[in-house]
Amino acid sequence: MVLERIHKENDIKQLNKQELSVLSDEIREFLIEKISVTGGHLASNLGVVELTMALHLAFELPKDRMIWDVGHQAYTHKLLTGRKSGFDDLRKHGGMSGFPKRKESSCDAFDTGHSSTSISAGLGYVEAREILGEKHYVISVIGDGSLTGGMAYEALNNASHLKSNFIIVLNDNNMSISRNVGGMSKYLNGLRTADAYTDLKKGVETALKRVPVAGKPIVEHIRKTKSGIKQLLVPGMFFEDMGITYLGPVDGHNITELYRAFQEAKRLNNAVLVHVITKKGKGYSPAENEPSKFHGTGPFEVETGNAVSPKDGDTYTDVFGKVMCDIAAKNPKVVAITAAMEDGTGLTEFAKRYGKRFFDVGIAEEHAVTFAAGLAAGGLKPVFAVYSSFLQRGYDQLIHDVALQNLPVVFAVDRAGIVGNDGETHQGIFDLSYLSSIPNMTVISPKNKWELADMIRYAVSCGAPVAVRYPRGRAYTGLGEYRKPITFQTSETIFEEDSIAIFAVGHMMEIAEKVRMNLKETGYNCSLINSRFIKPIDEEILREMAKDHSLFVTIEENVLSGGYGQKVQDFVMSRRLSADVLNITVPDEYVEHGNTDVLRKEIMLDAESVTKQIITRYIGRQR
Repeated sequence: MVLERIHKENDIKQLNKQELSVLSDEIREFLIEKISVTGGHLASNLGVVELTMALHLAFELPKDRMIWDVGHQAYTHKLLTGRKSGFDDLRKHGGMSGFPKRKESSCDAFDTGHSSTSISAGLGYVEAREILGEKHYVISVIGDGSLTGGMAYEALNNASHLKSNFIIVLNDNNMSISRNVGGMSKYLNGLRTADAYTDLKKGVETALKRVPVAGKPIVEHIRKTKSGIKQLLVPGMFFEDMGITYLGPVDGHNITELYRAFQEAKRLNNAVLVHVITKKGKGYSPAENEPSKFHGTGPFEVETGNAVSPKDGDTYTDVFGKVMCDIAAKNPKVVAITAAMEDGTGLTEFAKRYGKRFFDVGIAEEHAVTFAAGLAAGGLKPVFAVYSSFLQRGYDQLIHDVALQNLPVVFAVDRAGIVGNDGETHQGIFDLSYLSSIPNMTVISPKNKWELADMIRYAVSCGAPVAVRYPRGRAYTGLGEYRKPITFQTSETIFEEDSIAIFAVGHMMEIAEKVRMNLKETGYNCSLINSRFIKPIDEEILREMAKDHSLFVTIEENVLSGGYGQKVQDFVMSRRLSADVLNITVPDEYVEHGNTDVLRKEIMLDAESVTKQIITRYIGRQR
């Protein structure tokens, strides 16, 4: 196998053309085999095999700095930099990350996980290079979907002023996660299909080269001018007008063409964009046919592409999608928004049924929040479904455009808490803190599938901004007999005794139930309260419980600072209540990738660890 000869970075340079062709096939076979077992990002990685190989042939790592936007498509890059053995533990706790990590390899120039960041980071590397007087190339690889994010244009605007080399590779597969949307997608489509332009360009070059003596120098001279042959034939091109040289489109699965384009890009003393056309999922028909399904996948059967483990019951995302369709059928003012995550946020069926009331804004969370504010101000009931870690990108808009005007926007905050294998950049462990710090914002979280449905209906009925926070994965079906109507700033008491009172936030009720059983078996009395409202907290129940409970325990899958537990502690102290407060939270650190159960045990958020902490604190207080 040719792949067996790749032990470290730059080993690929020792292969001949025929071996390179074999290597690309072997890499695809390897990725399909490994990801079918571990799960991971498949379609995006299959699409960039030749592109990654050409980059590694054209540049010298780790001397040259290669930055992968989002980074979930860097698997081939990891293979070519000697990390083949790491794929057996891909995205497992203590194993290799599914994203670039500087601490994992010197060939990973920048940690990435969110989109539209690579050009900004690359531009910083370029300016650092110039100030320090260093000699190396900087390459930012960005997908066309990431160009729907405004940050990319801010970076392009700054890059246009450069007087030194900076290479931007646009990986154009007409996909972000869901199918691409917006004006940039249409613009790139035009370039992809501009056969007449391509043919004309080749014809002009061929004709000029036939001119005796002067022909080839003329072609080279035109290439080196600011306009170039392309600008002569297609005036007003978007990137060229910004001051960024445009090369392409280039076949992203032709290593020779790619290598040639990168060599040409290296000669320029300014920012240059190389437009590469790839096919997401290339080489594996299930991924080619359903690239969204194989964007991020669990283990699957290679022969069929079917999941190895069928889904066990509805997920919280499924429940959200169903209740949204139900609400929309009764209320024509309800509209749904997603940021390139139609399937991931459970809105696929909503989009089919209510297409005119469904908006996919692309990977542009900042725009999505303010767009939702405009919809609300215009008299509609917008629901923005978004992953917790991605909503962070719209923090200013949450404050300035929604909450300041007290507009009735609903934020369906999916993937809250520990999400697992995607790691630090995707863990949703800050949303309770950043959302509940905003005036006028109400933050609630459901204990089970039925309460999620009730909370979405409640949020839509409110005349102010509301965030409903729920986790990834199977929806809890326990405590179904407890379904007290949701009223503002009111918790729900599940079991009432004395001594110890557990206040659990949202999906932590499942763990809190086990903790209570553990405490009861050990001989301790324990009340269990479903907090429901994180902002504002239920102050009345805290006053009541303080009368016959000496220890309050708060359990939340969020960092301590700014979270629910800290609010409870502040209230208890400020009102001089007699109860002691034990906050069970995520540690003040970034949580690595791995299985959620393993991670919870690692950070002492599993039932056994929580039980031990409570008993230790309670016994200590009694002494």
